[in-house]
Amino acid sequence: MFREMRRIKQLLSPQATAEVMARCTNGILACLGDEDYPYAVPLSFVCFDGKIYFHSAKEGHKIDAIARHDKVSFAVVDEDTIVAEEYTSYFRSVVVFGKARIAEGDERLAAFKALAEKYSGSLPKEVVHKKVEGCSRAAIIAIDVEQITGKEAIEYVRDKQK
Repeated sequence: MFREMRRIKQLLSPQATAEVMARCTNGILACLGDEDYPYAVPLSFVCFDGKIYFHSAKEGHKIDAIARHDKVSFAVVDEDTIVAEEYTSYFRSVVVFGKARIAEGDERLAAFKALAEKYSGSLPKEVVHKKVEGCSRAAIIAIDVEQITGKEAIEYVRDKQK
């Protein structure tokens, strides 16, 4: 159903891909927006229980787009170092395909806590969890991952082989 990556030598291992997703703090959600125009929006996220979660207002362009068409793509860029003398950049990135939906109940709360923990720094978990438990204004969106592919610059691959 999904295309195989063309430059297979540059494919990140599942572990390296998971590490990229854990350390990145923002990504771009792409979905089918109004009038069938692509709609891409940057957002904060967390990978939790094999899914990607992010928060959202309960209404708006993103929510409407997901309600109309649940298939989405999500991308993160872990590194992008310009190497001027080579007219290129050394990069590491991940692309995800999946279906988005609004998380409810226990799943919503657990994902919201995981998201808040990722972005709360050194605040005690108890403080973070109490704040989350009292928040009913935000929706939590889940992406059920169908394919995830990490890729890095060929130069990084070559360095590993030395």
